[in-house]
Amino acid sequence: MNEALEAAAVRRAASLKTPTRLSEEAVRDISAALTTLLADVFALYLKTKNFHWHMSGPYFRDYHLLLDDQSDQIFATTDPIAERARKLGGKTLHSTGQITRLQRISDNDAAFVTPDDMLAELREDNLALAGYMRETHSLCDAFGDVATASLLENWIDEAERRVWFLFESGRAA
Repeated sequence: MNEALEAAAVRRAASLKTPTRLSEEAVRDISAALTTLLADVFALYLKTKNFHWHMSGPYFRDYHLLLDDQSDQIFATTDPIAERARKLGGKTLHSTGQITRLQRISDNDAAFVTPDDMLAELREDNLALAGYMRETHSLCDAFGDVATASLLENWIDEAERRVWFLFESGRAA
């Protein structure tokens, strides 16, 4: 019975390492890049929701709905990013504190932000996110991780679409 308990303890303490054909270096570097990217996505999601909640002005309804749609799209990437890091055998985020330490998308805690400034800031943040995704894609290419690269291609396209909508919505008539 003692051996069975010891074996069970070993299984519970087993590494999270998932079998993969990628090198240990690839797993380490790609999962770290995905985890940082995930922190950026959470930061952008929350900022987009913040601006959605605090939108005002004559275009309130249109901007409010635009940002709601965009925040839903951004949030929809969180689980696939985290799960991809785990599928590779890596780790991903554990806490909001880790998000804060890793995020490259800055927060906006201002009491009031004009609608034009909200759209411009989110446009630049989405541009930055697309750039971070491209960097991660290049890393995946270097290690031959076509599956992660393929996911990133779709998310880059989505980010660029958000940039386009934010740009066009913020233009003066």
